Amino acid sequence: MIKTFGCQMNVYDSERMGELLGGEGYTPTDNADEADLVILNTCHIREKAAEKVYSEVGRLRQSANARKAQGNETLIAVAGCVAQAEGPEIMRRAPAVNMVFGPQTYHRLPEMLASARKAQEHGQTARVLDTDFPAEAKFDQLPKKRGSSGPAAFVTAQEGCDKFCTFCVVPYTRGAETSRPVAAIEDEVRSLVESGVVEISLLGQNVNAYHGVDASGQDVSLAGLVRRLAKIDGLERIRYTTSHPRDMTDELIAAHGEIEKLMPYLHLPVQAGSDRILAAMNRKHTAESYLKIMERLKAARPDLALSGDFIVGFPGETEEDFQATLDLVKAVRYAQAYSFKYSPRPGTPAADMEAQVPEDEKSDRLARLQALLNQHQLEFNQASVGKTVPVLFERKGKHAGQLVGRSPWMQAVHVLAPDHAIGDLVNCTLLSAGANSLEGGLADRLAAA
Repeated sequence: MIKTFGCQMNVYDSERMGELLGGEGYTPTDNADEADLVILNTCHIREKAAEKVYSEVGRLRQSANARKAQGNETLIAVAGCVAQAEGPEIMRRAPAVNMVFGPQTYHRLPEMLASARKAQEHGQTARVLDTDFPAEAKFDQLPKKRGSSGPAAFVTAQEGCDKFCTFCVVPYTRGAETSRPVAAIEDEVRSLVESGVVEISLLGQNVNAYHGVDASGQDVSLAGLVRRLAKIDGLERIRYTTSHPRDMTDELIAAHGEIEKLMPYLHLPVQAGSDRILAAMNRKHTAESYLKIMERLKAARPDLALSGDFIVGFPGETEEDFQATLDLVKAVRYAQAYSFKYSPRPGTPAADMEAQVPEDEKSDRLARLQALLNQHQLEFNQASVGKTVPVLFERKGKHAGQLVGRSPWMQAVHVLAPDHAIGDLVNCTLLSAGANSLEGGLADRLAAA
């Protein structure tokens, strides 16, 4: 059993761990009471992330003890960014945990399991800790990805970050920016397409900083990688996330207007609208420079929809600073957005800053920001009504014959389509809109009616 917390990168990592475990004879289960191995793939971004891990371990310990009474052993592992940041503390504080390993070491999972099993065979408590940043490239050590269970798939292109935003733990848990070779990504995408995938999302903590090497030894940018992937027959859609404003190059902006398969949806976090707060965050961009990027993107691709991230209540944030964030939101009008209260992360510079904002002020500001963001998201969805767009069906809906897919702008669209299947890319007319999804109809049937 693998339980995944946090970002899409963790989802991808969990998929790869699942493939490794399949090679070791494991089969997946969603029931901890029947699992020989439980892996918690953790995220360190959200508030009280470590405490949630210990709470989860406590529940798993009860399940493991019940299985042990029946003669069955359960290994409990903590992986991901909490493991990387707090590995020794987890081993000390949670004796029920058998294995702790960081996101750069999961390719060594078979070796760690062998060590844990050997300890069990000798009547010892299995304890394995591996949070090194290994010299070898993780992806070079992994077996080739075997396919995907759906029509859309994640593909890691880049890991780590060199930006060192003062609120962020990523440089400490994922390490420095590294990019996979072009050929490795192309091979993985071709394999996925052969298994039925028609949409891929390129992942990275700072994916638009991608600079992978091609067969001739030349560096290739993210725009160059997208151009190469767009030539793969059968691949219909390309997305990428997450990006930093500092790496939105002219070449990448132009690609949004030139590559049809690159979807008109971009997640580009700004975090705040106050230049004073952006400087304290070490973001190295201003509100004005961010808005100019938005203008250039819209000029290249007029139908582009924007998504963003926001942190409210960063140390020292005043009401005036917060109003600057609201002003930026009103200027951009995001189709989707994610917003959070600032919470200190041990080891990050912001955690030791003075003028921490009181919790009640954070909550009030977050509520006001989210009300505005939700209003804009609803208005974006409502403005889509009447359009006929290609929808990629990804899963079954709640009703008989209903399928749920994604529009080019990442909107969830519910369609009655009994003659279609998951994986079909079908023109649908958007008929009605809610805050989080739309209802659509098959365009050919509506035209014939």
